[in-house]
Amino acid sequence: MITAGIDLGTSSVKVALVCEDDRVIASASRPLVVSRPHPGFSEQEPEHWVKAVIECLDELKMKNGAALAETAAIGLSGHMHGATLLDETGAVLRPCILWNDGRSAEQCQRLTRDWPGLHAVTGNLAMPGFTAPKLMWVREHEPAIFARVAKVLLPKAYVRYRFTGEYIEEMSDASGTLWLDVGKREWSEPALAATGMRHDQMPQLVEGNAVAGVLASEWVKRWGFRKAPIFAGGAGDNAAGAVGVGAVHAGDAFVSLGTSGVLWATTATFAPAPARAVHAFCHALPNTWHQMGVLLSAAASLAWWSGVTGVDEPTLLGEIDASVPSSDCWFAPYLNGERTPHNDALVRGGFLGLDGGSTRARMTLAVLEGVAYAMRDAQQALASAGTTLTQADLIGGGARSPLWAQLMADVLNIPLHQVAESEIGCAFGAARLARLAAGASLDGLRRPARVRSFEPHVDRAALHAQRHGHWQSLYPALGAFARQRYGC
Repeated sequence: MITAGIDLGTSSVKVALVCEDDRVIASASRPLVVSRPHPGFSEQEPEHWVKAVIECLDELKMKNGAALAETAAIGLSGHMHGATLLDETGAVLRPCILWNDGRSAEQCQRLTRDWPGLHAVTGNLAMPGFTAPKLMWVREHEPAIFARVAKVLLPKAYVRYRFTGEYIEEMSDASGTLWLDVGKREWSEPALAATGMRHDQMPQLVEGNAVAGVLASEWVKRWGFRKAPIFAGGAGDNAAGAVGVGAVHAGDAFVSLGTSGVLWATTATFAPAPARAVHAFCHALPNTWHQMGVLLSAAASLAWWSGVTGVDEPTLLGEIDASVPSSDCWFAPYLNGERTPHNDALVRGGFLGLDGGSTRARMTLAVLEGVAYAMRDAQQALASAGTTLTQADLIGGGARSPLWAQLMADVLNIPLHQVAESEIGCAFGAARLARLAAGASLDGLRRPARVRSFEPHVDRAALHAQRHGHWQSLYPALGAFARQRYGC
């Protein structure tokens, strides 16, 4: 059986064709851009997602048409929390407000104050990245648009709608809206009422391995499918990554160094821990949940530094002397605010401790360390919620760098395992969910091969534990500076 996985990322769309034995036949990708019309805003045009998917599948037809024609099912993965607003005809009303948009901090405070059931029902703090506060902001600042909202879709659900005509979402992505009763795995009427929304504005809910639409005939004809592929419910990007690495049983864990950063732990039950900004969401598979610590700027920090310096990432990484144990300066990766453990949309990042001898290579190392230290913050937050990790798989674009992977293992002081297909892990996981929707057994979901393992070095683990304690003093200073700047 051949299945396809479509991953709608923040910076690109990836499409992968995958065999039943998990061999990746082919993949294609197209870049995406983020618009920032005002400070703290982050948006994308939904039509660009659709165009990118079409171009990827056109490429696969041209280069791998025979395999594409045999595709039985399509799975979807996508960046979470985005608010895609449609009118009654299905037309997009405004650009999608993305997961790293910080405009709704005031609405989050109000929702927390006015709805006592927030934490018990949703399992999470109200954060500006989540979908519900975004709609509260639209209601207050764009009332004419809010009045026309007939459906609110998360990004990948909009892609599904465009190719199937169905309004359907699955549990892992829906968990990040603050409208889902995460324990019961259903839309919460109190949550909707608390944010001025209605049940009919929500898509139908399914599990990630369930059938969720069929590709429309015009696309079947365009891409030459022998039979119209079904769509699986799919998964939010991190849940898709978990399925990709086989993290589907309680205790399984992974670290993702994508645009954002994630420390994931699968749980057998709904285990909310909002006090330290730990996320508690549904997994993409039935009767399974997870906890997650989230950084808003992980590999995005290195991409930003590459843009500032005008030097590509491989060159920047190649300038670092691996024998140097640590940088002589510090970096806080709060380029778009932060989630775990601070839940602070206003804080911003920066370099500290620079002197006349600071070099570009040392500053690049500081960027890598800053992300790793922020991940250690997330690790400690999960530990405070009762989840202690002893090892984890490593996925995402940042995992391509052995230097960064080893640094991450040293800072977290646990073994990390780089897995096959880690660069397209979310698309790979989406293709696996498509296979399940087409009738395959969950028992056949194996862990992909581990390409390389990174054991923590005792001396450097001790060094970074000490340095992390000093690095933690950066957040209070930067947070206070941001609040003073914005008059909060």
